[in-house]
Amino acid sequence: MTAQLIDGNALSKQLRTQVAADTVKLKAQGLTPGLAVVLVGDNPASQVYVRNKVKACEEAGLHSVLEKYEATLSEADLLARVEALNNDSSIHGILVQLPLPAHIDAQKVIEAISPAKDVDGFHIASAGALMTGLPGQEKSGFWPCTPYGCMKMLESIGYDLKGKHAVVIGRSNIVGKPMALMLLQQDATVTVAHSRTQNLKALTLQADVIVAAVGKRNVLTADMVKPGAVVLDVGMNRNPEGKLCGDVDFDGVKEVASYITPVPGGVGPMTITMLLVNTLESAQRALSEKQ
Repeated sequence: MTAQLIDGNALSKQLRTQVAADTVKLKAQGLTPGLAVVLVGDNPASQVYVRNKVKACEEAGLHSVLEKYEATLSEADLLARVEALNNDSSIHGILVQLPLPAHIDAQKVIEAISPAKDVDGFHIASAGALMTGLPGQEKSGFWPCTPYGCMKMLESIGYDLKGKHAVVIGRSNIVGKPMALMLLQQDATVTVAHSRTQNLKALTLQADVIVAAVGKRNVLTADMVKPGAVVLDVGMNRNPEGKLCGDVDFDGVKEVASYITPVPGGVGPMTITMLLVNTLESAQRALSEKQ
């Protein structure tokens, strides 16, 4: 058996087409969804991510604002800028690109963003959204983009999570923990594995779904996967030849799994797409509150 690919590029294209269509409808009602992206410093990877986010916004018809600041920007000045964006009615989503320079408390900045505009889904209020149900039911938060994208990928293959055993490898606040909560919302039985987990292989061999999100190459190999399992690879690494790869030994695991996401072209494109989805939803909420 060779696994079927869950094509993140194709699914992203489909979702972005829908976002663009919904944006046209909002514009007809006098409202253009707006995303502000704030970049502090000159981290090369961050510059690439930010450029891709702004480009995706423009292609979908959203209004985007990119604010770039020197790495010397003070925490107080950044917090003041966030507050100004909170009060700007043309902006529906605020994204402060991480990592921030060492002298700025990232968590303080995230918590300063209005929950209604926290389209990254990192605010403490968004944890409430995860605990209370589906997106849109909890008006004070959003689902974090990467795990939200993973859920859309499972949905795209018609996978029913009820009663299934899902193993999430990684416990980061950005992917691992929210991913586990989202899977729980769909009635999966969830195990979260991490750097202190003993005998990871024994856990993954029981899993119907595995989400690998630790940023470590080949953390999941073919002998660790139950035949027919679904494998989502969130990792982003480089192999010795400098080629982009994930956390999963793709060539080996694809011969055991039923579905697998490639790297690149899997979860990555979905992250930015769900950012657009969240920004659109924020604008829709703002319009409904006006009416």
